[in-house]
Amino acid sequence: MTTDKQRDVTNVASSNFFATFISVETASGLILVLATICALAWANSPWSGSYQALWHSPSVHFLVNDMLMTLFFLIVGLEIRREVSEGALSSLSAAALPLAGALGGVVAPAAIYLLVNTDPAAREGWAIPTATDIAFAVGVLALLGKRVDPALRAFLLALAIADDVAAILIIAFFYSGGISVLGLGLAAIGLAGLLLLRRFRVRHVTAYLAAGLVLWLGLLTASVHPVLAGVLVGMFMPDPPANTLEHRIHPWVAYGAMPLFALANAGISLTGLDVQSDASLLLVAGIVLGLVVGKPAGIVAATAIAVRLGWCRLPTGVTWSGIFLIGLFAGIGFTMSIFIATLAFPEPAMLAAAKFGVLAGSVVAAVLALAVGRAISR
Repeated sequence: MTTDKQRDVTNVASSNFFATFISVETASGLILVLATICALAWANSPWSGSYQALWHSPSVHFLVNDMLMTLFFLIVGLEIRREVSEGALSSLSAAALPLAGALGGVVAPAAIYLLVNTDPAAREGWAIPTATDIAFAVGVLALLGKRVDPALRAFLLALAIADDVAAILIIAFFYSGGISVLGLGLAAIGLAGLLLLRRFRVRHVTAYLAAGLVLWLGLLTASVHPVLAGVLVGMFMPDPPANTLEHRIHPWVAYGAMPLFALANAGISLTGLDVQSDASLLLVAGIVLGLVVGKPAGIVAATAIAVRLGWCRLPTGVTWSGIFLIGLFAGIGFTMSIFIATLAFPEPAMLAAAKFGVLAGSVVAAVLALAVGRAISR
């Protein structure tokens, strides 16, 4: 009897946490849209010089893209930990469907991008259309209101989190510079600290953050992107303090760090965009097709194969038309895609084209998702 009551309390707490998380992500997605519009308007206004001077200065770029984005990746790590411990990724049978979808949603967009872009320099951006922006996708999904089954919302969240895991691995293995031995040693000390804290079940958040800071400095020195430290801290932290930390910083990241990232990185000067260059056009086309076509095609194909092989089944309330709809929403890359673009293309012209492709692809994917969602609901 006591066990049943404890399970009921856990389920209610988990449900409340999920509802809170979705509401924050929904509002954050709408704020991201406003921040993007402001960045584009500012970068193409008579005051565009002030935009470039402020947001492209090395100190501000480091603050936003390396420091604030570490907090964003900390939230990602905490989300992964929660889903693995008690959510949609807590068992192999439960995780099989979103993991299969995420795999297809990475392979298909990357393949399309590489088919379109044969230039070696442009091929560095193959991972750009593989990412999904949770906040943006959930925010746009909210516009459909009660037309969307709650099971589909949960599937989108699990899929996006699995997608984040793939993006993190891609950044770690494919977008790191020359490795410094000193930095790796310092990072190893920080990682060992996290392992020991986890091993001895230490529950003080500050202890994990201190070890994470050592890891962050080590990764920065080693030329491995330091935001990965945030993911590891979030994944190693035990449940009670992790849930408390996520409750406290999630709104700050959703309403502060992410809109600032959008404001700093989405300001593409359309006058400086070289649309007559074949290389730029192919780069944009590869990203747009990867997000709009590759994402839904890969997700539907991979989940269909997984279901056909008996590895998983569709959750109650989820249909194949719903899977296709979620595939379209997963094509909203934005934050993570732009972040990967900044790592892939240090050259300004290619970076501008890549960002334009991300914005265009994400907008087209969002519009198609809304149109298909309304059509399905009828």
